[in-house]
Amino acid sequence: MRDGNKFNETRSLITVGNNRKFKERRGSSTVRFSIGAKLITIISIIVLFSLGSITALVSWLVREDLKISAEDNNFEVNRRASAETEQFLEKMRLLSLLFSRTVVFAESGGLINEEANYFFTQNPQIAALFYTGDQDRVFINERFFLTRGIDTMLADGFRYNTEKTRDNARMGQTILINASPMFRGAQGSTYLAAMFFPIEGGSGCVLFSTENINESFGMGVNVSYLINENGDIIADADIDRVKIHVNLGEQEIIRQICGSSDRSKQMLADIDNARRYLAYTRLNTAGSVVITTIEYDKVFEGINATTRRNLYLTAAVLSLSIMGIWFFAKSISMPLKALASAARTIEGGVFDVELRPAGRDEIGVLTASFGKMCSALSIFGKFTNRDIAVQAMRGQIKPGGLSKHATVFFSDIRGFTEKSENFVKAFGNEASDRIVFWLNEYLTRMVECVEKTNGIIDKFIGDAVMAHWGTATTSGSPQQDALNCVKAALLMRVALYNINRTRQANNMGNPPISIGCGINTGIVTAGQIGSELRMEYTVIGDPVNLASRVEALNKPLGTDILITEDTYNMIKEHIIVEEMPPVTVKGKEKPVRLFAVVNLSAVSTIPRNLEQVRRILGIRPPDISKADVNAKENKYKIGGK
Repeated sequence: MRDGNKFNETRSLITVGNNRKFKERRGSSTVRFSIGAKLITIISIIVLFSLGSITALVSWLVREDLKISAEDNNFEVNRRASAETEQFLEKMRLLSLLFSRTVVFAESGGLINEEANYFFTQNPQIAALFYTGDQDRVFINERFFLTRGIDTMLADGFRYNTEKTRDNARMGQTILINASPMFRGAQGSTYLAAMFFPIEGGSGCVLFSTENINESFGMGVNVSYLINENGDIIADADIDRVKIHVNLGEQEIIRQICGSSDRSKQMLADIDNARRYLAYTRLNTAGSVVITTIEYDKVFEGINATTRRNLYLTAAVLSLSIMGIWFFAKSISMPLKALASAARTIEGGVFDVELRPAGRDEIGVLTASFGKMCSALSIFGKFTNRDIAVQAMRGQIKPGGLSKHATVFFSDIRGFTEKSENFVKAFGNEASDRIVFWLNEYLTRMVECVEKTNGIIDKFIGDAVMAHWGTATTSGSPQQDALNCVKAALLMRVALYNINRTRQANNMGNPPISIGCGINTGIVTAGQIGSELRMEYTVIGDPVNLASRVEALNKPLGTDILITEDTYNMIKEHIIVEEMPPVTVKGKEKPVRLFAVVNLSAVSTIPRNLEQVRRILGIRPPDISKADVNAKENKYKIGGK
């Protein structure tokens, strides 16, 4: 307050001096233009010129950006649609081939029928399977036809009408056709495609629904469709084109695509009397192509409306500027010294700075705003690690990354979705507050465990926690950082055990919490990553991805803390573990060895083995042979082979 009083005294002296000069000047001459009038005139010209220029420039720049963004987005949508379609078609082919092997080795008709019924139950999108070889075999998904009001006899007709296609497939070709017009039922045409492919000693054909593909192709402003090598539409967001068997082979743009040697490409073309961005990707299946388009005019609808709004904004800003300048001209002094001193304090890492405005004018508002900023920075220190915040503010952490030998940690609450639904059932409209309170209590304890072991909380991903050791700060060596990470996970185990002791399993409003932790050590890229508008200190790299995927394996393996071989090799003399079956992770050629953490070797109390861990935490021992290898988007499979 002493500095504040000095500034108040200075403000008074400046005001008195200005009044004395004004009186002397008024006695000698009349003021023609006041400071307020001059400022209003100057600022008005600046506002009109700057906002007008900016509006024109931004409109042009945004149009160019939108053009690039539209091209990139259209190409990305096409890439995703192509990948999903390729995966779907390949799945249909592989399932059919696998079933054909079952048919070949089956000895009795009853067994074949049982296999077929089970197959169609597991794959309801498949309508029928046809195999031609030493003997013809036909398998009909009667439930598929019955639910759509289609006569199963149409399948026999389709089989006879495609005899030539089956012969071509027998010669080694894979052929994709639109079968929708051949199947009409009580509900109209259904959306079917047929894939013919060679098999040992003959050919096979799978008749399957394209309804899911049709729906996914029509999401958003980008429209995709699938054509075969002859230009027939197989799947399309416009389902009418699928029903009537539209062929695009005669269109010039389709001929260009079919004649091009490029696997994927984007261009601007005239289609159906409209300019469109067009991206296409050739699939590896049956010479088919996925095409994605977006209307050129739709891309720029927003910028045209924005330009008009900017003009209105210019007028509004000008009016507000005139009003603001008028009041600002009455008082232009400000307590810069107090604000500068507060800024230096904040730069030193102390965010709890208290500032009180000396008045209710603009200076007071500025001082109050600065005080709010100090409070916001104090809160910001809670949203991220304080050491990282101070280092970033001092410029010690700059955009870019550095290689670090770090240990990465991921954890996730088991059954969080079900627990959230139970909160809604128990509390109704108050469920959101209850969930946040329940989750914050859990996260508070987890953060304490991380910070006690010198770790860095990277982010909260819903109920998941990501942290790392040995990045912005280190305990001295990668080995110690890795051990600290495992200690943090063990502290979390103890903390959750103590929390859960007071909770009942059937308590929908305050359920117990169980988590899975995945830990991996390796060379990561750590740094301040992001854009000019938003950055965060994080780590990226293959070790990070592996840690995330290892975390997901806790559930099928019946564990709560899993570490990789790299982490184990660094700290194996300090911990008690049990090795789990090797896991083949997506992106890794060799199986990954995993170890379930039991306890620290220096600790003499239980648990001393994984069985005790499971008994204490209430984890049921899993049947590893029945683990779901398709969980987490096929990112892993159990077993080393």
